[in-house]
This record gives sequence, structure tokens and C-alpha cells, in this order.
Amino acid sequence: MRLLIVEDEKEICDTVAKSLYHAGYEVDTCYDGEEALECILIENYDLVVLDLNLPGMDGMEILKELRQSNEETKVLILSARGQIADKVEGLDLGANDYLTKPFAAKELLARIRTMIRTQTTQTESILYVGNITLNRATFELTSPTGSFRLANKEFQMMEVFLCNQGHSITHKRLLEKIWGDEKQVQTNVVWMYISYLRKKLEVLHANLQITEASHAEYILEVGG
Repeated sequence: MRLLIVEDEKEICDTVAKSLYHAGYEVDTCYDGEEALECILIENYDLVVLDLNLPGMDGMEILKELRQSNEETKVLILSARGQIADKVEGLDLGANDYLTKPFAAKELLARIRTMIRTQTTQTESILYVGNITLNRATFELTSPTGSFRLANKEFQMMEVFLCNQGHSITHKRLLEKIWGDEKQVQTNVVWMYISYLRKKLEVLHANLQITEASHAEYILEVGG
């Protein structure tokens, strides 16, 4: 399980990270809000421990941005903001849990274990098409010959194709579904990510392929 700790107080951040590392988790750390959002959108984390009072970008804004494109990653808010209104706002924005400072390390670890148990029991999160499976919880794209852990946008695109296998999907739909209201998105980004997925499917010896159905339309087909 891969975790990200986002906390601007370096001593607290490193202490939490050390505890989680010794508990058997793979842990990354960020001390700045903007850097944290970049890491969250690029990397695939199973759980994010998120402070709210951060330089660069507030934790609530990070959570809001994350939930626009990712509902899978668990988020535990860890903050000195202990008012009911803050907790309600955080949970309404998509946080899975909220723990106020000061906190006991044992309680933090217990809450993380509970959140991860909930995540791993969602067995319906595996998609099967041809000889390929996609695990929605881990972003693992797997065939009998190997596997890849997909980046966030790759996963979203692959999920759309698998859920719509045999049906053409327009460039516009992919752009809206995956990038939403993101600004300054280049028009060729859809083609770039399709290219990434094609290469991975080829390496995995998948018996399915993404083809161009017509101009600016794509389809996932099973064969071979």
C-alpha cells in the first residue's frame, strides 16, 4: 500500500511517515500544497493523509481538485481545525475520515488500517475484458504475461474503454470525462494517452486493441 503524507510541519510529517513506514507501508511526503496536488494527480496513492493549513494551496482545495477526477484514493484529513463546520466541509468534499491534532499515533494507524480494509474488500472493483483485467482499487492492468500500475489519467481512460468495449468513444467525450474543467489542456493529450495505453497492451500481449473507428472516435475491440 502506497501512502502520501501532506503536512507543512516537517517534524510531524517525518514522524508520521516513519511510523507508517515501520508499519509496513510505502510512504512519500510533501510539505507544500501545490507540490502535493501535483504528486497526487501524477502518482497512484492508495491513501493520502492531508493537512489543511498548507503553504501554496489549502488542503480543502487539494481535496476538491482530487475528487474531480479520482474517487478511489482514500483521504484522511489531519488538522488542527477542530470545529464541527471544518469537519463537515472536509467530509462533504470527499474526505473519508477526519482526525484533529493533537493525535495519538496508535489512533492514526488504526484509522488507516480501517480505511484500507474497507478499500480492499471492494472485490467488485475488478473489470475483465478479453485476457486483460483492470483493478479499480490498485490501478493494476494485468494479463497472463505481466502487469502495469497505470498513472491516474491512464487508468481513467482505460476504465472508460473497458466499460464501453465495442462502442465508439469520441475524442470530446474522453476529454470531458478525464480532464473535465482542467485549463490549458492540449488537444493532442487524448491521442498521447491512447498511445501510452496501446504500448502497454502490446507489451502485455493483450488480445484487445484500441483502434480509430472514424475521425476523432476510438473503440476498444477484442480479437486474436
